[in-house]
Amino acid sequence: MALGIGAAITARPTQAATKQTIVNVAFKASNETDLTNYVYNTVDPTSSDYQHYLTPTEFAAKFGQPDSYIQSFKDYLNKYHIRTYAYPGNLSLKLTGTATNLQRAFNAKYVPAAKKGYRATTSYKLPGQLSDEVVAVIGLYSKSPAKKATKATKTTKATKKASSHKAAAVTSAAASDVATSDTKPDTNLTGNAFSKKYGAAKFAKAYQLNPLYEKGLQGQGQRIGIINASDVRDSDLSTYWQQAGVNPDLSRVRHIYTVDSKAQAQQALNKIMSAGQMEATLDVESASAIAPQAGIDLYTGDSTGTRTTLPSSFFASVMTAISDNNDKQITTSMAPGFEIQSEWGDPSSTVKQYSHAFNLVLEQAAVQGTTVFKASGDRGPYSLSGAKENHIMSTSPYQVEVGGTTLPYQKIIDGKVVTVEKERAWGDTYSRPAYDTKYSSFSGGGGGFSALNPTPRYQQGVPGVNTFRAINYLTFKNGKYTLTKNPHVIVGTGNSRNLPDVAGNADPKTGYASFVSGPKYTYNAKTKKAVKGTTKMWGVDGGTSFTAPQMAAANAVMNSGRQTPIGFWNPQIYKFAQETDSPFTVLDDADNNDNLYYTGQPGMLYNQATGLGTINFEKLFGKFNGAAN
Repeated sequence: MALGIGAAITARPTQAATKQTIVNVAFKASNETDLTNYVYNTVDPTSSDYQHYLTPTEFAAKFGQPDSYIQSFKDYLNKYHIRTYAYPGNLSLKLTGTATNLQRAFNAKYVPAAKKGYRATTSYKLPGQLSDEVVAVIGLYSKSPAKKATKATKTTKATKKASSHKAAAVTSAAASDVATSDTKPDTNLTGNAFSKKYGAAKFAKAYQLNPLYEKGLQGQGQRIGIINASDVRDSDLSTYWQQAGVNPDLSRVRHIYTVDSKAQAQQALNKIMSAGQMEATLDVESASAIAPQAGIDLYTGDSTGTRTTLPSSFFASVMTAISDNNDKQITTSMAPGFEIQSEWGDPSSTVKQYSHAFNLVLEQAAVQGTTVFKASGDRGPYSLSGAKENHIMSTSPYQVEVGGTTLPYQKIIDGKVVTVEKERAWGDTYSRPAYDTKYSSFSGGGGGFSALNPTPRYQQGVPGVNTFRAINYLTFKNGKYTLTKNPHVIVGTGNSRNLPDVAGNADPKTGYASFVSGPKYTYNAKTKKAVKGTTKMWGVDGGTSFTAPQMAAANAVMNSGRQTPIGFWNPQIYKFAQETDSPFTVLDDADNNDNLYYTGQPGMLYNQATGLGTINFEKLFGKFNGAAN
């Protein structure tokens, strides 16, 4: 599972046939064209369906599969002792059973990798009438008849090692009268002073959210759904809230376990502090501080105690959050993999099938009036190391892709004064070039062109969409990136979903604080054994995984001042961007304004480094409220 912070987690649970397995079956909409049109109508003031949002039950009747079809699926699977749960909306079933029974029910067969570099897959076969409406079967697997073990554990260790190495390698520079690069916050600051330097007040000032606070809007009456792969410690939230002067009421946080039980998820939490825990914690801290009166629903897809694939776990969490229909803003800094079939981690669904299923789920969210936000990634156009552009799943047009920027700063870094004079796209090839080259660790906001989704109707005709300006700052060779000796400008065109949609501060150099604690292990050289201890860690970091939950929380703030939810942002914001008094500041400079590759496009409203740009939330709130007038 890819994290917005740039790390990745891959794992395969144990192979025991008696262990419970979760499989998701995604269905077609009854009429996909009508569904897509209805999605757009809900945010079109000229339509009779404007803001006519549906409940999951109403969605099922209008766009989901018939109850009779769902029941026939349940009856069939019951013969194999498989438990079934129909997500409200009738777009998907969640199946729970043993691996053996699921493989029998689906007549699952192991299919060796088609070619080198690809993974083995699982074929399946259902009775004719049941298979007719299936888009994807997600999480079904069949073991190789010749091999009972996989090398996935080795991959997991290597990935986690790279992630922890990155965290350990960042150190503070020497003090000076010019601000230094800090990785730990000054905890002598508390409340508003802490928040202004490291938290919500910093975001609110940069993006004009304070005028909404002054109206008394703080997210009251709203809930924010956060999709993640790990549970969080309530004590960590309390520590952060106390430091930052945030509403300390823990009752506003609900823990919802979508794959494992609460006991299993907390057992994993108490085993070792993981990248997933750090991600989940910073997501909750970021969102809860921006919208201090909003509730938080943490959908935890931990699967350490259950046999399922990560794409299946992620799908279950997203499907649960959307079909529960309690959150009118949902955010995730996670992804189920990459937009590359050879790297895809689910044996029973292809990347395209999964993307199709995911788009339908997000369309259900839009029809229900829910806005979904997603971190675009932290490696520019290169979420997966390689010479070609690639992105973390999903680049769906039905969610708000959030890119990254760098706020103005001046700091001494590695003995040199680094100055960023004005807010720019986050693409850092300049602050620590020697270090970044050594560890191939260049960072920047995700952006570019989707490999899976066509250009959505709301982007078509917008100046800058499907055209680009770029500079090949990086060269990928022998498994790592280096600075290109003689970079040059590249211009061209694209023809797919452009991303991101909007952007906000995500650079660690101008980042935000978070707090996390948990078990850690140190190696005792004398006894030659690992010793378990506890760590409590304050840090200042960045990533679009901070910015996405902040945007979702800002949406909750705006929704707390409305009678109806804002709903699907994208058709609305691309329209607003083309109007006078746009709520966006376009970062269109061609120079010193890139995400490691794509740059601003002078005079254009859109670019693939920062999308439509940064947001003035006071103006955006006014635009949303005045849309029907």
